[in-house]
Amino acid sequence: MKVLIIEDEPRAAKRLAQQIKEVAPEMEIVATLESIREAVEFLEKNKNLSLIFSDIQLADGLSFEIFEMVAVTCPIIFTTAYDQYAIEAFKTNGIDYLLKPISEEDLQKAIDKFKRLAPAPAVSMKDIMAIANSFAEKKATYKSRFMIKVGEKIKSIATDDVLYFFSREKATYLITNEGKKYLIDYSVEQLEELTDSQKYFRINRKYLIAVNAIDDIVRYSNSRLKTKLHHSDVDDIIVSRERVQEFKRWLDR
Repeated sequence: MKVLIIEDEPRAAKRLAQQIKEVAPEMEIVATLESIREAVEFLEKNKNLSLIFSDIQLADGLSFEIFEMVAVTCPIIFTTAYDQYAIEAFKTNGIDYLLKPISEEDLQKAIDKFKRLAPAPAVSMKDIMAIANSFAEKKATYKSRFMIKVGEKIKSIATDDVLYFFSREKATYLITNEGKKYLIDYSVEQLEELTDSQKYFRINRKYLIAVNAIDDIVRYSNSRLKTKLHHSDVDDIIVSRERVQEFKRWLDR
């Protein structure tokens, strides 16, 4: 079975590929693509896929655009850190919707469903609602606390007390509501998967922020936005161009 992965985060793509190999070694991963443009070009030339694993938020937009531009007949399993796209996902050939971080058990269930449905990827409204109702249970896997080393001591910081996470010079830090900074043993990419997307948003490759971390937002060049964060020694933090629209939707909830 030929499988395509569409994922713009290299670590997430590598992790998913490894999980697929462990859960379903009979599957052959033929390509891993990072953008809408790459996916469209690939799918126009390759029609014999068995299954697609696709993230939803890619660097150049939402992956749904791919399936509007190219007719895809094989099933799609969507993988994402965001739960608000479930219904739209099933308007394509979506058969499952996995929230990051993806457990081996959830992946196994999704692949088992694919095998049961093959070759017809039709999914009932009952299936859609069952998946939607499972999101509350899935959110329980988000971290509620972080263990921090302070000299010889260990301190516990509640996630709700974190204003934002950021990376600098190959290290990652969190800033608390009181403005205290602590070094943590996670990358911003990992933290995006470990925190609730309703509460934290990754505005660029270096910053993952809570809405109450924002002091100010102003327009910047080329349709981008510039933010000022509480307790930050950086005056202007830019929201990546490809994340601006989703950032606005996140703010408008």
